[in-house]
Amino acid sequence: MVLAVAMLTMAVAHAQKVKEADVPSEVKAAFAKKYPDIKAGEWVKEDGNYEVEFDYKKAEMTLVIDPKGTVLETETEIKVSELPKTVLDYCASKYAGKKIKEASRIEGSAGEVTYEAEIEKMDVLFDANGKFLKESKD
Repeated sequence: MVLAVAMLTMAVAHAQKVKEADVPSEVKAAFAKKYPDIKAGEWVKEDGNYEVEFDYKKAEMTLVIDPKGTVLETETEIKVSELPKTVLDYCASKYAGKKIKEASRIEGSAGEVTYEAEIEKMDVLFDANGKFLKESKD
């Protein structure tokens, strides 16, 4: 789980837009297999992996796929109120007076879950139980 968080943090720091034509066929095929009826949005290359944004069932989602076509993680935007209570309590205490702008549920390839709360220009990450993991500045 820590590896997934580290990968996510590193990926944010090294993102670069790519044209769909420059995305390997294995990566596009992995997306199409997982979401056959959904059109891929913007593609970004991050530390050798590919990230695609798209809308699914009224939620904004992001998929991270390695160059061989393995889905590494799925990030789904959620309502702030859907964050675990421990996350909300931590943020209210640690970042008093600051609002959570966006919230996400991140699922790694092995099924591990983390939560992300975006506060000002910072992402705050928590494990599945709402325990603080780390914060990273955008």
